[in-house]
Amino acid sequence: MTKVVVKNGKVDDALRSFKQKVVKNGLLKEIREKEHYSKPGVRKRNAKKENIKNSRKRDKKNW
Repeated sequence: MTKVVVKNGKVDDALRSFKQKVVKNGLLKEIREKEHYSKPGVRKRNAKKENIKNSRKRDKKNW
C-alpha cells in the first residue's frame, strides 16, 4: 500500500509525491495490463518489443 503524509496542509505536494510513487512502483502499468485479457503470445510479443525499446534507450544513453 502506498502512503503519503500531508504536511502543513499542502495537498498538492502530497498528491504529486503520491503520483510519483505510483509510477515508480509500476502499479499503474499493472492495472492497465490487467484491464483486458491478452493471449500469451501477444504478451510475449509486447514484452519482446518493450525489451528492444529499453535496450535501445540504454544504448543511446551510453553514447
